[in-house]
Amino acid sequence: MSTANPLAENSVLDRNRSAERNRPRAFAGFAAIAAVFQGILIVAHGFVYETWRLLWGTTSSQLRTGLAVSATILCFSFLAATLLAFRYNNAPLRVLYRIAAVWLGALNFFALASAASWLVFGFVLAGGFSVSSRGIVASFFAAAVIVSTWAVLNAHWIRVKRLRIQLPNLPDVWRGRTAVLASDLHLGHVHHHGFATRIVRRIAALRPDIAFLAGDLFDGTHVNAPEVVAPFRFLRPPLGVYFATGNHELFRGDSYFADSVRAAGIRVLENEKLTLGGVQLLGVPYIHATHAEHFRSVLAKLGVDPSRASILLTHAPDRPTITAEAGIGLQLSGHTHRGQFFPFSWITRRIYGQFTYGHARLGETQFYVSSGAGTWGPPFRFGSQAEIVHITFE
Repeated sequence: MSTANPLAENSVLDRNRSAERNRPRAFAGFAAIAAVFQGILIVAHGFVYETWRLLWGTTSSQLRTGLAVSATILCFSFLAATLLAFRYNNAPLRVLYRIAAVWLGALNFFALASAASWLVFGFVLAGGFSVSSRGIVASFFAAAVIVSTWAVLNAHWIRVKRLRIQLPNLPDVWRGRTAVLASDLHLGHVHHHGFATRIVRRIAALRPDIAFLAGDLFDGTHVNAPEVVAPFRFLRPPLGVYFATGNHELFRGDSYFADSVRAAGIRVLENEKLTLGGVQLLGVPYIHATHAEHFRSVLAKLGVDPSRASILLTHAPDRPTITAEAGIGLQLSGHTHRGQFFPFSWITRRIYGQFTYGHARLGETQFYVSSGAGTWGPPFRFGSQAEIVHITFE
């Protein structure tokens, strides 16, 4: 099986040149996003603090000062930890980042609890009911603590989703074969070497014939990529392990991450097509699958034969109609995380519709979009679950 791929090599060179030209613009864009994000955090922390102060009725000046100082520190903790994480990687920073990430997730539920507290308090005032404002805010804030605790525990509970797929034109030799799909591990400051080892053991225990890694294997922060991906050296299914880069691999330049993945014995698919036992396996990186016409041209160059079984590995389900137009039998993706937790799960559903999560169809083309094994940002899952997918072909 040849590893030479002129199309992939040219695309890497083009991306590197483009990255150099766009670096100042990218920095300005990042600074603007960081400023907006921090502004939202300031408003959210102020809202939660004032809700507690006014509805609980704290009178102690020392307690108010302590809460205000704590809220201020927590308010800036995640952005500060993130900026440090893009430059450094060590155990103390990973602990700081995890604490800040957990608080960021909890803040989401405390803000929702605050909004609910004011709604109920307004209803109580309008109705003239005799209900303590302290009881209202305490109840909703306690619920926020419980939900946050469950969301952390749930994020660490990785399920195995079992799926049987009837793929058109499947060669007889593939009937009964199994594959494992894992996406969005986000190896970095929250999920590190131990998490990668855990995932590899779960996949190996399923004894798949082939394994697919559908992007965002890395979080994009500063990390020793060869170290955290090293456990994958021990994953050796008969037909191999295949990887297509996601959007988070672009944060530090996907060539660095791709080289580390290759060193672990994983085949990186960069705009290329292989034939495995009569099945066409295609891999398109995220950066080449987001824009409609470019994605269409890439698939056209790869020369998909609609009369033969085919599997496309690409990170995001952004352009399902183009995949279907190309006559591909099955697309395997991740990216959406199924929103991870509310309200982002609702937003994701509005964006991706039926391709937010799970098994879907568009014409003769099938899709499976995984909710992912890891998390991004807060290590929370509420209304979604971490998974690896075990597929049996029929």
